[in-house]
Amino acid sequence: MDVLEKIRRLKLERHWTEYQLAEKSGLTQSTISSWYRNNTQPTIASLECICKAFNMTLSQFFAENNNGNQTLTENQSAMLDEWNRLSGEQQDTLLCFLKTL
Repeated sequence: MDVLEKIRRLKLERHWTEYQLAEKSGLTQSTISSWYRNNTQPTIASLECICKAFNMTLSQFFAENNNGNQTLTENQSAMLDEWNRLSGEQQDTLLCFLKTL
């Protein structure tokens, strides 16, 4: 698995810039940029920060399927993909709406 490519793909799926990923992960943008510039792998600690920003575990990150949730149905997987593209405020609003149904 190409870790940097997976990070890039997850970032693009969410329409995040490198700066936004840095902000959400608590890492510096220069740290993330250096991985790509030098073609180096992030440390486990850095990858845990990245996974937290993407709202997933390391196990999910390294799972073979696209979203890392092997037991989800296709519809559940699609819902989670859409959920991950929402801002925190949008997620809160949607969760409130779902609870009222």
